Amino acid sequence: MPAITADTLTLPRITAATPDQAERPVRSITTGPRGIEGEGFPVVRAFAGVSAADLDPFVHLDQMGEVDYEPGEPRGTDWHPHRGFETVTYMIDGQFAHQDSHGGGGLIGDGATQWMTAGSGILHIETPPAELVESGGLFHGLQLWVNLPRADKFAAPRYQSIEAEQAGLLSSADGGALLRLIAGDVDGHRGPGVTHTPITVAHATVQPGARLNLPWDRSFNALVYVLSGRGSVGPDGHPIEQGQLAVLGAGDRITVDAAATQDANRPALEVLLLGGKPIRERVFHYGPFVMNTKAEVIEALEDYQAGRFGAIPAGALRPHRATGQRSG
Repeated sequence: MPAITADTLTLPRITAATPDQAERPVRSITTGPRGIEGEGFPVVRAFAGVSAADLDPFVHLDQMGEVDYEPGEPRGTDWHPHRGFETVTYMIDGQFAHQDSHGGGGLIGDGATQWMTAGSGILHIETPPAELVESGGLFHGLQLWVNLPRADKFAAPRYQSIEAEQAGLLSSADGGALLRLIAGDVDGHRGPGVTHTPITVAHATVQPGARLNLPWDRSFNALVYVLSGRGSVGPDGHPIEQGQLAVLGAGDRITVDAAATQDANRPALEVLLLGGKPIRERVFHYGPFVMNTKAEVIEALEDYQAGRFGAIPAGALRPHRATGQRSG
């Protein structure tokens, strides 16, 4: 169950559609393949097979877990560089520790979000805290990459810690869905995330048989990714389930319906809603760098190798190995 819960009957309600508003149709539904990231943690590559033009301004999305680790199993990443975009790490359940070369850092846990603007260049690490490695436990989160326009590629690095209680909470019109607004605007309500690129990021829980219908900025694209459960999306009710991404067409509102029956271990439909104003600039993406040209990526690699992204702090956070495990 997601860490952020609330009584939807006490929350502001999303306004109902008006006759002049059009529903966004489904353009495509794709299934993300499973892979391994960092030091060996399982992910679903949510954007695999989707065109960059449909994703713009988003670049990459990994669903981390959902997995219930045994003691000694949790893994993260070691220190690595980024330039030219923003990373968003949202922990639905469990904990991740973060540290970067510009002084940002802390524990991301149970509904919290870490928003890091890599900009001109940064080094960082994300790894399970020692206590989670030792004990094991539930781990479920997301990492999203948001592109920066050419004018902001070399912005000063920035770190935002968005605690669970800071997320904006809204209810569907009938109270059957809870919306957690992390960044952007929905129906006049704003999330706490400060972004260079205009976007909206929200996580919704839709109870069995319930419907979430919400207004969406017409100038934004619209993506619906299923974290857990099953249901349908769009005005024609296209079936969608865990690990699938729907790309929606033009319109004013998004509709997501939860199936009346869900699996016992996944009692509701959990979806990530993403949208942003397309940047419509050339993108050259290689490894941890998202730039406009190949020459800029080569420059980023050279700057990283020359130590221009900052230094790993003394006594820095490092991946923890459970007692009795070898460090490799």
